[in-house]
Parts: sequence; C-alpha cells; structure tokens
Amino acid sequence: MERKQNFRTYAILVAVMAAWGLNVIATKIIVTAFTPVTITSLRIFTACVTVFLVLFLLKKVRMPSRNELIYTFAASIFNVVCHHYFLSVGLTKTTASNAGLILGLGPLLSAILAAVFLGTRITAIRFCGVLAGLAGVSFIVLENSPGIGAVSIGDFFIFLSILTQAGSFILIKKVSRTMDARLMTGYMLLFGSLMLFFISIVQEPGAIKEIPGAPAFVWPVFFASAIIATALGHMSYNSAISKVGVAESAIFINLSPFFSLVGAAVFLNETITFSHLAGFILILAGVLLGSGALEEWHARGKKPFWKHKAQQR
Repeated sequence: MERKQNFRTYAILVAVMAAWGLNVIATKIIVTAFTPVTITSLRIFTACVTVFLVLFLLKKVRMPSRNELIYTFAASIFNVVCHHYFLSVGLTKTTASNAGLILGLGPLLSAILAAVFLGTRITAIRFCGVLAGLAGVSFIVLENSPGIGAVSIGDFFIFLSILTQAGSFILIKKVSRTMDARLMTGYMLLFGSLMLFFISIVQEPGAIKEIPGAPAFVWPVFFASAIIATALGHMSYNSAISKVGVAESAIFINLSPFFSLVGAAVFLNETITFSHLAGFILILAGVLLGSGALEEWHARGKKPFWKHKAQQR
C-alpha cells in the first residue's frame, strides 16, 4: 500500500514539474508586461488566496503553533523571498548557461542538506541519479550556448537562490511532522508575498499604479501561473516532501527544464535538438535512480506494484 502511495506521489511530482516548466514561459510574459518584483508579490499573494480557499473547503485551516509559526516564517524567507529575489537579480548579471547549471544543483544540494540535517541516507545509486540528472540539465542549458564563463557575482546570486530554496525544504520537512504541508504552503505564500511587496515599494516605487494599464491577454496567463503553478503546484510539491522525503522529491526538479523546452516548442515555435533529447534521457535516468524508484522496484522482487496488490488480496 505504501509503495502504491509513493507511485501516486511520483506521478503528481511529474505533473507539478510540467506545470513549473510551462510556468517559465508564463513568467516571461508576465514580467515583460509588469515590473518584476511588484507583479511577483501580487502573483504569490493570489496563489496564497487560492491555497487558503482550497484548505477552507477541506476544513484544514487552523492557526499554527508558536514553533510551527517560527519554522514557517523562516521557510517563507528562504523559499519565497530569497529564492525569487536572488534569482531575479542573478539573471541580470550572469549567462543563462551558468544559471541553468547552478539551478540544476538543486537536487544535489537538497540531498546533501537532508543528509546533514535530517539524517537521510544517500546511497551510491541515488548519488549517481543526482549526477545523471545534473548532466541532463547540462545538455539542455548548454545547447546553443557559448559555454560556461568565469564565476561572477551573478553566479553567486543564482547559487544563493537554489541554496535557500533547498534549505527551505528541510524546514518544510520538519514542520510537516505536526502541520499539514499544504497549510504551511499557504502561510509561506502569505508571509513571502507581503515581504516581497514591501521590497517592491522600495525598489519599484509607483509600479503598482502601472498595473491596470497592462494588456488584457496577460491576465489569463497571470492567474494560470498563480493558481496552477504556484498555488496547486507548491501545495502538491510540499505535500510530497512530507510523504517521500526531501531528496526524493527534489530529484524531480530536473524534469522542469524539459517541460520548459516542450512548452517553448509548442507556444514559441522553438526547435528541440538532439542535445535536448539526450538531456531528457539523462534526466529521466536521474529521476529513476535519484528518487529511489529503482531501488524500491528491486526491493520488492522486481514485481510491479499491481501484482503485490493482488497478492495482498
């Protein structure tokens, strides 16, 4: 039963990565029409409202305890504020190839932090999976790129972006022992959106007045990004962390660049090359190895989960 639940969680994680991959295109459209920090704060706040509406219908809304509030506030600083801030600043000071490779370190950093702070065991197979996933991301982000240049302040900001996000997963795992990860997501989005909004007031004064003048076609993209990718996506991902673990969930992040490529090909008429396909094969191998799916399959005697279900009956 537990293996079947894990299989369902893995399927949900793949769907989340598809939403996050396509959200790259949506975000590009949104930040082109609006000032970036201001619209990001409003998009995250919209996601926050969506999460609490869903939780209210599920009767899952409650006030966090003092300890839960401290961890949740800290996680919102890492996962929402720092991650998005360092990412936006870093991308203005480094190349796309550098940024893509550094962001690809997310699963590896998550696995290392989980081992240090949560005692999660990193087997040789799972470590090989992380390396395979990173190699696949490299194939994708280096396509049509001049190569990796020298380390710059932008590279450092991108590293801080993925490091703070990986660190937040540890906090999410700790709080999920007593608090529903979906409820924690709602509070994280609330705290994070408010902090980003105050930052936008300082960095982008008067930007809020320009929002009503945005083109009408941008608003469906805005709400799809906020509701599907940010609200439902983060609810599902953080819930997966509480079920299968930090390192196991983080390895799926390597699928996101592939879905971005598919979205770019479909919506922006960009070409998918052989390097992209080779990268996807490596990413797929990384997911199977790094998530522990291959080890789990071997542990149950190489029998599909439906045969075990039949035996249990």
